[in-house]
Amino acid sequence: QVQLAESGGGLVQPGGSLRLSCAASGFTFSSYAMGWFRQAPGKEREFVATITRGGATSHRDRVKGRFTISRDNDKNTVFLQMNNLKPEDTAVYSCAAKETAGLFIRADSYDYWGQGTQVTVSS
Repeated sequence: QVQLAESGGGLVQPGGSLRLSCAASGFTFSSYAMGWFRQAPGKEREFVATITRGGATSHRDRVKGRFTISRDNDKNTVFLQMNNLKPEDTAVYSCAAKETAGLFIRADSYDYWGQGTQVTVSS
């Protein structure tokens, strides 16, 4: 049974930091590319970052220099370090998995999804 469980969300002030985690089980994690997506109220889901099974990464332009995706294949976990958070980063953040060697930024490319974790940036 495939499971993706996000954690680490919460309320943070502008300029603050959060580290999201996504623990995976039920599939061969090291064979999958992993992605982070977010959806704000009233808006479409959007790509945030992705990491290949080999460790190559891609980040949305708006988060470059602030967010960093990484993975630990020994712990079957993907992370999203978010620094200098802004109110416009407020959204539900979800992780996703795709069995591929490549980089994919389209949400409909991914095979499995977590339930998401809420990130709220507000003073």
